[in-house]
Amino acid sequence: MNIKNGEELIEICAKENINIYDFAIKEEMTESGLKREDVYQKMKENLEVMESSGLAGINKKVISVSGLIGGDAKKMYDYSKGKTLSGSTMTKAMAYALSTSEFNASMGKIVAAPTAGASGILPAVFLIMREEHGMTTDDLVKGLFTASAIGGIVAQNATISGAEGGCQAECGAASAMAAGAVVEMMGGSPKEALNAGAIVFKNILGLVCDPVAGLVEIPCAKRNASGAVNALAAADMSLAGIESKIPFDETVSAMYKIGKSLPESLRETGIGGLAGTKTGKKLSKKVFGN
Repeated sequence: MNIKNGEELIEICAKENINIYDFAIKEEMTESGLKREDVYQKMKENLEVMESSGLAGINKKVISVSGLIGGDAKKMYDYSKGKTLSGSTMTKAMAYALSTSEFNASMGKIVAAPTAGASGILPAVFLIMREEHGMTTDDLVKGLFTASAIGGIVAQNATISGAEGGCQAECGAASAMAAGAVVEMMGGSPKEALNAGAIVFKNILGLVCDPVAGLVEIPCAKRNASGAVNALAAADMSLAGIESKIPFDETVSAMYKIGKSLPESLRETGIGGLAGTKTGKKLSKKVFGN
């Protein structure tokens, strides 16, 4: 991208009196050479795939190829219809995130935004924005452009890879992208959008990447569910006027440094953490044998 960091993005948006999505669309037009309507259409197609994956496991059980996960999205969605502790918005968001994770593990078509391992967070949050807040397709497409700019800053200045920075990089980036998008969709400023992203990272710093059997299933699916909740909670805090005392760019930098300090066993190798537990090893043998 043609900017160094989030601070510069906020300055440009303020100077030109534009939203983050305006900036992102212009950047994509410049880099791709495509017209605005073509750039918009490509993002609209991404949205359609996201929404489809978020709904895939709601009304029927979707089982992963390995058999390690499946059916939790439907359980969560059914539960969301009754009396819940966190309300229907949060429980449905969890269900949609689980759905995409299960669909991904069953070889369904998903959008890896920013990665396959964290692909359930944006669809979940965007489905909630459509259903609970009446956002139109146009609103959601613009939100995806906002998310893309935020994800681009993280990738440019740190990492979105679990193998490099742990799950704080993957689910952290996805949640920050979703939170920032929600803030702009709800009428918040670019500064408030990145403030939400900062709150997200503060909530997730240090989270390791420890997939059981090396597959993006356990504990990844449930982390997508919690990531969607993290995004919505951070967006609400920012929209309420609560500010992160640590700026977005500094939270991204802290995440990167923490990720670099994690031992290799806790960075997507399927060796340490939950993957290294007695049950984790047992499940790995169940999938791959001895």
